[in-house]
Amino acid sequence: MLVQHDAADAERFERVIVESVRHILEHPDPRDYIDWADDYIPETLGLWDSSLDPAEIARLTRMLATLIWDATPQPSNAFRPRPLPQPAPEEPCLCGSGFTYGQCCGNLDEMPHLSTDLVWDIVIELLSEDAVRAALASGAVPEPLLARIADRWLDEDRPGRVVALLEPLFAGPLEPLDGRYEPALDLLCDAYDRLDHWRKKLALLQRVCEEGSRALQAAAWQRLGTMHIDAGDYALAQDAFTAALRSDPDSPGTALLEITLLVAQHKDVQARERARFWRHRFKRRGLESESFMEFLEQVIVDPQEAMVNTQSDVLDPALVDLHDWVAVAMARPLPDYALVNRRRRARPATPTHTTQLELFDGLEARKTQAVVVDDAEALPEMWAESGRPVGLRAPVEVRSSEALWRRLYPGGKPRSIHLTRTEEIDVWSEPGWLDHLLGHPELADSLDVLDDLATALYVHPESALPWIAHALLTPVLDRAWSILEQVLPPDSGRQLPWSIEANRPALRLLFRRYLAQAQEGHSEEARRTLETLLRLNPQDNHGARAELMNLYLRDGEDERALALARRFPDDLLADLAYGEVLALYRLGREERARTVLKTAIRRLPRIPRYLTRKRIKQPRLDPLGVTLGGEDQAWLYREAMRDVWAAEPGVLDWLKRCLV
Repeated sequence: MLVQHDAADAERFERVIVESVRHILEHPDPRDYIDWADDYIPETLGLWDSSLDPAEIARLTRMLATLIWDATPQPSNAFRPRPLPQPAPEEPCLCGSGFTYGQCCGNLDEMPHLSTDLVWDIVIELLSEDAVRAALASGAVPEPLLARIADRWLDEDRPGRVVALLEPLFAGPLEPLDGRYEPALDLLCDAYDRLDHWRKKLALLQRVCEEGSRALQAAAWQRLGTMHIDAGDYALAQDAFTAALRSDPDSPGTALLEITLLVAQHKDVQARERARFWRHRFKRRGLESESFMEFLEQVIVDPQEAMVNTQSDVLDPALVDLHDWVAVAMARPLPDYALVNRRRRARPATPTHTTQLELFDGLEARKTQAVVVDDAEALPEMWAESGRPVGLRAPVEVRSSEALWRRLYPGGKPRSIHLTRTEEIDVWSEPGWLDHLLGHPELADSLDVLDDLATALYVHPESALPWIAHALLTPVLDRAWSILEQVLPPDSGRQLPWSIEANRPALRLLFRRYLAQAQEGHSEEARRTLETLLRLNPQDNHGARAELMNLYLRDGEDERALALARRFPDDLLADLAYGEVLALYRLGREERARTVLKTAIRRLPRIPRYLTRKRIKQPRLDPLGVTLGGEDQAWLYREAMRDVWAAEPGVLDWLKRCLV
């Protein structure tokens, strides 16, 4: 007898239930409640404007009010429902029809039913903290709904209480716990995270994977898969997804894990395809979650942006605000930077290989013949054969904005060629600069500010998420690229030496752009960025030549690799010295390759052993630097390029013979 209703009617029904439960908790007298409901329910549902006559409206109102009362746990009854007593068959029916109960509702084959669990969900939200404790003490709260209380406590940053509440659920046999316990599992893991109890969390998840019901196994594998993605171990994440799919092939969580894994690896085309597959599958199976179906639609359009949107509720609000700022600020017209001519210093008459570029500045170089120059101004521009050195100058209005920005932004610039500051400065704990930024989209016109934003994003804990980098860092770096392309097109014949301090934000942004493109697998764009960086700063303080050499060799561009090696003779980077050898060998110039190899071995003798051995123990790596000519440098080159060497037939055997 309940009337048909659309989505708007469903919202009204939900409001009726919530407000009815609230009234019952505040006024637990059935007569008071029924009198209140006789007015509130028809008004809220719009029954007076319907085609029902007054008797039908009264009957529907009483029936709905009774259903809600009978399903509501009452604190005065040890948090158990206290149903209204049913009249005798000859007594008037409570629905107000005027018939006897036996002739009316008592004669119905099946009365409508309202789930007590649904009402408990509302009750938990409405109870005070003391009442929640009383409800827990009563033992009346359904076990799966303990997660609702845990969620409330976690929002209040009480993870210890959450653990005490939920751990007993998983202490006994796990097989009886069905999918309704999945929120409790997730919240217990979240509480363990807050308390840094990672061993407990891992032990729980592994136990659930082995002993739990299929639904809980899928949830545990999904959680493990997400942990592996966060750690960058995509092979283990793939294994976890496979296990989750086997446990529950129709779980939206399993679909989300697969898409997250693909997007994290920047496999956006595959992510779109899988989103289409899951959308079709869930439509066919009648999935009721509109929000998840909307997420799949967003993935089909833009996988990276979809991941940002779906996680906006759990992301740092500062990143969400910055995301909104980026959408507005990056659409601004490009500013007109100027170029200031600088006089070139005379090159030294006899440059030698003992001068090490600033690539190793700030590192503890242990090779005695390597000279580490800490002062960029003292570095000779030995590689610059042509081009006029210039300094960048921002427009007047941009420089004015930068002056205020410098007073507000607490981070400062990284030292030398570093991409982050070595000092422990948490810029995200000081919101003044961000508040100022959000009100001034014109700050996106400043390369100096864009450089600071990139530096700040590098140190934010959530920036490790690939979609955060894609949504926030990539637009910043692309805008810097566009500004530089406008002022310094490829045919400009101008250079931006690192020795001119005003150029450093731009050059740092270019190198960051290369790293971001390489991370996303955009090798062509990454190569173009490196070539531009070398054109603008031929002295190559960031070591772009090493990255470019390896890209050339991976793409089979051996002639380009040789040309690059000739620009940097006697280089101390293994990538250049041994990259030239590989390029010559692949071009069939073995004699020349042998000659170049002898020179490379004299400078960096450990590399061949690390290339030719199938297995070799990793040496101790110093996070602060690389030993020039050391075991660590050899290991790092092996990690970067041994697969390319091994793919060339015969070259590793040839290399072994050359060592004899």
